[in-house]
Amino acid sequence: MKERYEGIDGLKAYAIIGIALMHILANGEYAMGGFVFEQLVPSFTNLVFLFMMVSGFGMCCGYYQKFKDKKISVGEFYTKRYSKIWPYFALLCALDFIMSPSKSALYDVFANLTLCQGLLPNMNISVIGVSWTLAVIFVFYLLFPFFCFLIENRKRAWLVLICAVIYNFVCSTYFFDANHIADRVAVNFNARTNILYCAVYFIAGGLIFLYRKELAEFASKYKAIAGVILLVATVAYFVVGGSTLTMLFFCVAALIYTLGCKTGGGLVNPVTKFLGGICFEIYLCHMIIYRVFEKLHLVHLFGNGLLAYIFTAVAVICGSVVFSVSAKWFLNKIDTFLKERVNNRRVNHV
Repeated sequence: MKERYEGIDGLKAYAIIGIALMHILANGEYAMGGFVFEQLVPSFTNLVFLFMMVSGFGMCCGYYQKFKDKKISVGEFYTKRYSKIWPYFALLCALDFIMSPSKSALYDVFANLTLCQGLLPNMNISVIGVSWTLAVIFVFYLLFPFFCFLIENRKRAWLVLICAVIYNFVCSTYFFDANHIADRVAVNFNARTNILYCAVYFIAGGLIFLYRKELAEFASKYKAIAGVILLVATVAYFVVGGSTLTMLFFCVAALIYTLGCKTGGGLVNPVTKFLGGICFEIYLCHMIIYRVFEKLHLVHLFGNGLLAYIFTAVAVICGSVVFSVSAKWFLNKIDTFLKERVNNRRVNHV
């Protein structure tokens, strides 16, 4: 039975809201200044790394022991991953292509539909541009059986984490420099679309899984201390700078604090549970919803200031929720219909 940590949905809910706020601010070109709009909201772009760490932790909760006990085959695992992600993502790709059709977009759609776009040397894809995160996470899924081997025991997991930190540093300072990538700007290269650069977050999620019982007990028993550590990590991110180490510190602190949240509060409630359950659907569709508002000239309906930003943010997030729920309902109906057709054919052939 998959282990359940109630606060995780809340953590994912706040993360997706933060990412949506960041994208709306970056694309809307609103005339607002100050710490909140010049530093805080733009920093939410790095919450994608929190998603990666939570993915590493969550996948271990669901499948690590099953792989160790050989209760699930690699084929069954991959089938579950594709069937969970592909239909909704394919629908979004189709909508994005219809909104902006082109030859290059057709190539992007093909790459997206394979869910192997994360293996490209430079994943510069415009169709569902935010799906680069999904691409990196799906490469992690492809490597998950190997990942289970890497964290088979705590000692090896710590060694792998150290290697992942070094890999992140070496990628940033050597492999992704001008000698290896001729013109980063011209090809729009971004290091975080590379699995080796991001591996440290998945590994950290796996390592937290190995210590989950101790960490959950600590965070539950000493919630104030866990909260202070999270606050220190947040302050360190802005004071020291948004490096891999400060972001890693923040993500680890946030996840550990979340493990101690069981009932009530800001992380565990019906709203966060609902939003957390559809967070990745919201993540994938929110920029399409934004583009619809943009085409309808509603992004600057109330000018170029705070009111316009708040209106657009609320409208986009609410629109994304409605679309996600509706699309999932529609796809579930199609899935049920197709399964019934297949079952009826089998009965008729007997």
